[in-house]
Amino acid sequence: MTATVATATAVAPAKAGAHAEQIWTWLRTVPDPEIPVISIVDLGIVREICVADDSTCDITITPTYSGCPAMQVIADAITAALHAHGIVQVRLHKQLSPAWTTDWMSAAAKAALRDYGIAPPAHQVIDISRLHRPATVDRHLAHAAAEREAHPAADRAATARAAISRRATVATPHIACPLCGSTHTTLVSQFGSTPCKALYQCQTCREPFDYFKPH
Repeated sequence: MTATVATATAVAPAKAGAHAEQIWTWLRTVPDPEIPVISIVDLGIVREICVADDSTCDITITPTYSGCPAMQVIADAITAALHAHGIVQVRLHKQLSPAWTTDWMSAAAKAALRDYGIAPPAHQVIDISRLHRPATVDRHLAHAAAEREAHPAADRAATARAAISRRATVATPHIACPLCGSTHTTLVSQFGSTPCKALYQCQTCREPFDYFKPH
């Protein structure tokens, strides 16, 4: 889904020969308003750049989450950056699908996060080899089968009550402290300074830090 964010026109004259690669380079100087050490390009929210001519450009951006309050600030920063380079007309479009993921962050962005004191996203691993059905469920199913044999009319109700559950083991990633590097850290809160971060504390250096949650 794509929606137009803004259309702006500057009075500055266009610079000849503005190509998409040049515009990508210019946008790499636009910082994320919440984490100024990474650019909006390295964050992965700039999806597409289409140059109509030397003075007109369409930019497609995807928010890190649908309700991100910084999107208008980012849109204004993109427009200002391109106006400064002589792009007269800037048309911005917001695209929500596919949704942004932390996989779109560049390696440089993750390194910059760490240097800034924010732990970069790490992925959880689901171990499907340990999927199992608890013994209590087996006992429940056996009891339900016996009930059905004794009371055939109750067969449908008994089947509906027999819920089969499976459990998966989720390996919680070891979040390394960006300050001292220790993985002896604990989760304090699922929400840190912004909704996209969690608050952790290092048990080695005892310092709190934000963790950029993967999604």
